[in-house]
Amino acid sequence: MSRNENAIFTNMCMVYDKEKILVQNRLNTNWPGVTFPGGHVEYAESFTNSVIREVFEETGLTIENPVLCGIKQFQDNEDNRYVVLFFKTNKYSGQLKSSNEGEVFWIERKRLMEYKLADDFDDMLRIFESDSLSELYYEKENDEWNKIIY
Repeated sequence: MSRNENAIFTNMCMVYDKEKILVQNRLNTNWPGVTFPGGHVEYAESFTNSVIREVFEETGLTIENPVLCGIKQFQDNEDNRYVVLFFKTNKYSGQLKSSNEGEVFWIERKRLMEYKLADDFDDMLRIFESDSLSELYYEKENDEWNKIIY
């Protein structure tokens, strides 16, 4: 069995300021709802530079010192490993502006559950906010997907 496989790398970033978090209400019909900004890693781009670029493109903010804080992974419909790298930072500058990806806005963290969240975003949030959890993994067993949080 080959150790090589096709993979798609993406990122997501929790930008926070004291008790507030920056969220995006995504317009994409494949994964709608409130989540954190992020997107795809481009060919030969570092993971850190990719999250800085994606946050800027989707929010107008320039982030600094994003810290890798977790990961989500699963096999997509074409049998690629789909990897989402989780980052967080409270260092940012610029003017907040939405993009064609969706509306971005600040909310109090305690009010997040009042919004319609993107699928499994509540599980991802557990990893973003935990010092003891690091991975959300979907494992396929007998044609059923099982969610595992490490």
